[in-house]
Amino acid sequence: MKILSKILPLLLLLITSSFFSSQAQVGASNQESFTSIIISQTGLDFVKDLLITKAISSIIPLALPKIERAVKIPILGNVRMVLSNITIYNIDVLSSYVKPGDTGVVFVAYGTTCNLSANWFYEYTTWLLPIEISDHGIASVQVEGMQVGLTLGLETQKGTLKLSLVDCGCYVKDISIKLDGGASWLYQGMINAFEEQIVSAVENAITKKLKEGISKLDSLLQSLPKEIPVDDHASLNITFVDNPLLTSSSIEFDINGLFTARKKASIPNYYNSNLQPPVFCSDQSKMLGISLDETVLNSASALYYDAEFMQWTVDKVPDQSLLNTAGWRFIIPQLYRKYPNDDMNLNISLSSPPVIRVAEDNIDATVHADLIIDVLESGEVIPVACISLVIHGSCSVKILRNNLGGSVKLNGFTMSLTWSKIGKLRLYLIQPVVWAVIQTVFVPYVNSHLGQGFPLPIIHGFTVKSAEIICSSSKITVCSDVAYADSHNLNQIFIPFSNRYT
Repeated sequence: MKILSKILPLLLLLITSSFFSSQAQVGASNQESFTSIIISQTGLDFVKDLLITKAISSIIPLALPKIERAVKIPILGNVRMVLSNITIYNIDVLSSYVKPGDTGVVFVAYGTTCNLSANWFYEYTTWLLPIEISDHGIASVQVEGMQVGLTLGLETQKGTLKLSLVDCGCYVKDISIKLDGGASWLYQGMINAFEEQIVSAVENAITKKLKEGISKLDSLLQSLPKEIPVDDHASLNITFVDNPLLTSSSIEFDINGLFTARKKASIPNYYNSNLQPPVFCSDQSKMLGISLDETVLNSASALYYDAEFMQWTVDKVPDQSLLNTAGWRFIIPQLYRKYPNDDMNLNISLSSPPVIRVAEDNIDATVHADLIIDVLESGEVIPVACISLVIHGSCSVKILRNNLGGSVKLNGFTMSLTWSKIGKLRLYLIQPVVWAVIQTVFVPYVNSHLGQGFPLPIIHGFTVKSAEIICSSSKITVCSDVAYADSHNLNQIFIPFSNRYT
């Protein structure tokens, strides 16, 4: 049952690692961190309690090896007693705790009881009688005051988490044995001589399972995916950077956290690298804190810009008359005179990745774009003018299930004429039209994608609950509790503990 206690550290790591960890592709060094994750004491306790419950259900019944004792009694003969089919079928944990410390994460379960069942067999032979005397029945064993403790070490190794067993032990305080069947009343006193062997068997079995489980959990950590797909084009890179930081009440992990192209194409460095952001939650009782540097957002911006996803051809607007030169006859008269009653397209393409800046309680976005006015004449697309735009917007963020999503609103923009084939343009007349296009086409398109969000590093089966979002200088921090909703994942993790003696 302590076995469970030991498993929780790893899950805690999983809460931070299981989703991702990998090679940095977005122009950042593998030694840089842009996302930090902190698991508070409340979060550690939550996972510990959950894992204890799940682990108990997965390790029982736990079989112990057969115990045999033979005694030679002078003159009388030989007595042989055997306990077989010894099985731990029930475990109850009275109390437990998990505590990060200087040497690692300490897990202790104490006041634990467990119930065992067994078959007993008695055999007596003596030279005084030509016959063999034997008897058999069943036995029930109650283990009281069992305590299990272990210390787990955590370190980063080649971008993944390494889990090691620093110390492990199991201690049984008291045990009682009751025999049933046969002439059990006659052998009760003799069977008590098995107490020490049963105690040793229980302690050894639990300790062995703990060691096996830690080794397998470490292997599981090492085999975790190196990145998590966001869509067909992008993944999140979560290579672990530096060793986890353990304090008296929390564990903090630093990961790269940037967006990376799934096709591994080289992406220019369009953003400034920073040190990993510290995690600070105003409500210290929150289980989990995830801090994202604004560089994470800008890495996504650079990736999708490089993939040429930030180009749009506008051929439908709420006021469709704006896509015919007749609708521009008072705005750009020379356009109408040269191309009377011709349909039009507006091509919007970003000239550089959007730049996102996170400040105190505010997120700003600056977009540099080119607006090309096209005339459609006799099946030919004729570019007639190009206007450069600098668009300023503000963003809001929210939690959508386990995703960080948001929306943007237009604050304003500036315009300048880049080139024109139809003479000088009066930009102040064009500005209301451009505003309408941005508001009715560009902003809704962007928000439709931002509304889907991108995944936070939360292990499958856990969901963010009662989240608080804090914006501060250059970073976004999500402080949250978590809820557990999916038993399948943990059952898979606990499979190694269901092995039995053969």
